[in-house]
Amino acid sequence: MSEDEFELDNLLNDVAKVPPAAEPAPPETLPVAASSSEAEFMGEAGAVTGKARMEAAYGTGEGEGQGMAMVAKSATVEAGTIFHQIYRPWRGNLNPRWVRNWSILRHHVYGLFSKGHRPWPVTTKLLVVIVLFGSLLPIISMAMATLTGIDALMQIYGVSRANLWGHVLGPFHNICCWPLLTALIVGGLISEDRQHGTSAIYFSRPVTRTDYTLMKYISAALILSLVIVFSYCAYYAAAIVLNNEGWAYLLDTLPFFLGGLVAAFMLVVTFTSIGLALSSISTGRFFPAASFLGIIFGSRILAFLIKLLFDRDTLYLISPYDNLAHVGQYMMGLNTTYDFPAAWSFVALLLMNGISLYILISRVNSLEVTRE
Repeated sequence: MSEDEFELDNLLNDVAKVPPAAEPAPPETLPVAASSSEAEFMGEAGAVTGKARMEAAYGTGEGEGQGMAMVAKSATVEAGTIFHQIYRPWRGNLNPRWVRNWSILRHHVYGLFSKGHRPWPVTTKLLVVIVLFGSLLPIISMAMATLTGIDALMQIYGVSRANLWGHVLGPFHNICCWPLLTALIVGGLISEDRQHGTSAIYFSRPVTRTDYTLMKYISAALILSLVIVFSYCAYYAAAIVLNNEGWAYLLDTLPFFLGGLVAAFMLVVTFTSIGLALSSISTGRFFPAASFLGIIFGSRILAFLIKLLFDRDTLYLISPYDNLAHVGQYMMGLNTTYDFPAAWSFVALLLMNGISLYILISRVNSLEVTRE
């Protein structure tokens, strides 16, 4: 054996005598810090903060070439839970259906009188008061006629077929008061739900689309009835009280009063249907209000111009105002100012309401339980 081979053999024997290096402890046996700060951080101090520290160790064994990490286990199971959420279903008893519908109704109606419900704008509340006061002006005029004893004033402001009809469907009320009131009431009733995503709140609860549509419709119709029907009934009751009329007067004028009352409800239903249909296809308050006024006044002006140019009034069938006026004249027994039968106007009203309700229902069915 040569000298070089002898030295190499001694070196190998020395290396063989060196004990092998201790392998790193597995992740499960790594010591856990016992300091108070780290114990609180790991959730061992009794206060669970919902956070946990994740420790990672890079070893020199298998997987080092691939850059794989060996993640150590947490000291406790609770400390290793991150963003842990549990959704528990409602196990209680829900309110009945009429209570949920009542909450929608009072949400809109009570907002005109008290806080804590739908925040109606101050301008809308002020206009409602102005329109209501304007509707009650004939009562003040009739009271003055009674106090003065002038027969001419009583004939103008007293109860008669023409006055009962004019109090609901006359030019002043049906042009200056009711359309403007309806435009402000129904303008944002559904469009604001589409704009702000309020429909997600409604339909995420046990509220059906039928109940939603019905309560919105009743809310608008009730607000309009508070002004239109109330002022009409107050006018008739004031005439009986101020003139100290008896049962004979009541029996004579009751058919006229009932005919005007039916016409008032027809006006409320027609205006509500058209207004809510326009509100359901929009996402703002301005477009439904302006469109409603455009339909009422635009159709009336267009039919009037065609009447002047061609001496034909059949185009009045496209005007909700004229159809209501024509049907009201027939129900009150007044001489009609239109050349076509009143049945045509009644059918036109049915078509207008049917088309408006179809648009309203279809648009409400398109509302999703997400913000649009």
